[in-house]
This record gives sequence, structure tokens and C-alpha cells, in this order.
Amino acid sequence: MHIVHPLLCSCIFYTVLIDKNSWKIYNYSIAYKNKRKGENLLEKFLNKMERKFGRYAISGLMKYICVLYIIGLFINIASPQVYYYYLSLNPYRILHGEVWRLVTFLIQSPNSNVIFFIFTLYLYYMLGQTLERVWGAFRFNLYYFAGVLFTIIGSFAAYFMTGQVYLMDTYYINMSLFLAFAFVFPDMEMLLMFLIPIKIKWLAYLDIALFVYEMVVGNIGTKISIAMALLNFVIFFFGFMRKRVSPAQMHRRAAYKKAVKKMPSRHRCAVCGRTEETNPELEFRFCSKCNGNYEYCQDHLFTHTHVQ
Repeated sequence: MHIVHPLLCSCIFYTVLIDKNSWKIYNYSIAYKNKRKGENLLEKFLNKMERKFGRYAISGLMKYICVLYIIGLFINIASPQVYYYYLSLNPYRILHGEVWRLVTFLIQSPNSNVIFFIFTLYLYYMLGQTLERVWGAFRFNLYYFAGVLFTIIGSFAAYFMTGQVYLMDTYYINMSLFLAFAFVFPDMEMLLMFLIPIKIKWLAYLDIALFVYEMVVGNIGTKISIAMALLNFVIFFFGFMRKRVSPAQMHRRAAYKKAVKKMPSRHRCAVCGRTEETNPELEFRFCSKCNGNYEYCQDHLFTHTHVQ
């Protein structure tokens, strides 16, 4: 059983996050671009992967995760045993054909109490959405799903080491999200009970202390689950994302992105109106037989009616 996280205990009194430098930080829908000096091999590899597979990233991932948690809450209210018998991350059952458990374990509700669930869900949503705005969808997807993958690996490792099933869920994955948030915004403050301001970094230190305590007193499943969550955090931040982003940098990047969007498109098809922005896979050419500078996409270059 998990010890109730002190941050989640305070969620019932949760009010607002304040950044002393820029309270508008959450309105900047920007990607954490990585044209930085001194990139290491891991950063270069991640940049290459983002350029190649970034289009497949799930935008707004945390919204879908929260929907899964809501489904999990209803299942828990209707029949608490359904998750344990049919949906949990059980390596023994998975090895015997119940492979859907590799995905369905994600729906476990973070809290069975509806009031605490609402505040906890809002907190997770806020953390995830903010990190996605800072890093971009691809890197946030990578961080979250790497945590899921490490949790699955840890579950099977515990099973093969001991022969027993230790049910692991998303508890420590979500705690690693909080650590990531604290690493990016260490000086941001949370108002507890509308009165007590406390910096995120101090809550993160408390989070780490709780991890250490649970590592000491917990069973092998708990130890491995914590180790996998921390491994994901360490690899990602000390390998890929070693530099933090200040609110001033976020503001400059958001302003630049906004300015770029206002620039007119360089290529536009005179027939269908598609541009290199809306359809980057298209090629555009000018027609030498038209009277004037008319440009067409590859689909209409040879089929349009010439302008005389």
C-alpha cells in the first residue's frame, strides 16, 4: 500500500501556482526547442528522433490520461475487484495471454475518494499540460511513456526475481511528473490552504525523502517501482534535458512563434489554396504558360486552366 503523498494530502486545500517572474507562464503553448550549444550524444539522438517522429506525438496527452483515470474511478465504484482480476499489471496473467493488461493498468484511479480524486486529477492535469507546453508534445510523450515502459519492465523483473506478483500502477509515474515539474520550475510557489506559500523545490525534496523512506520499508515491488520512476527521471534530465527554461525564455520563444505565424506563406496553390504550412509534403511550381506569377501545387500544376 502506498503512503499518502504529502503533496496530494494538501490538494484538498490546493489553490493556485504563482511564478514570481511571470504569472502568464501557462498561457505559452510553446515547444522546448533544442538548438542549444554543447549538445551531448543523447541530446543529439533525441533531436533526431523528434524531427523524425515528432509528428506522431499525442498532443494533450494528459487529457487522455485523465479520462482513463475517470473511467477507472467509475469501475472502482461499480466493482472494485474488476481492476485487480482483469485489468491490473499482472506479469503472470500477461505471460498467459492477457496482454491487454500492459495498457489497461493505466486506468487505475489515483484515489478512490471522489473529493480527493478531483483535486488530484486537476493537479496531475496541470503538471502534465505545463510540462508539455514547455517541452513540446514529443518530449512529454517520451517522458511519460518511458515511465510506463520502465514500470512494466520493473513489474516483470520483480516477478522473475521472486516468483511473486507485485502489482504496480501509475502512482510513481505521476510522482516522477511532479519531480520533473519541480526540476523545471524550482522557485514556483504553491499556496496551501490559501495562506501558506511554499516553493515547489521544497515539496520535491520532501517527495525524494518519501521515496527513500518507502525504499527502506517497502517490499521488493515497491523498491523496484520507485527505482524505475527515478531511473526515468535521471535519464531524461541528466541525459536529455540538462538545461532549465526560464519564464523569460519561454516568453521570447512564444513571441517568436507568434511572429512567425503572422508571416505570409511563401508558396500557395492558385487553385486549391494549400500552402507549404498546411501541407508540407507538397511541392509547388510556377507555371510558365500562365500570364502572371501563378503558382500551383503538384496536384494542379498540369491540370489547371492557364491564365491568359
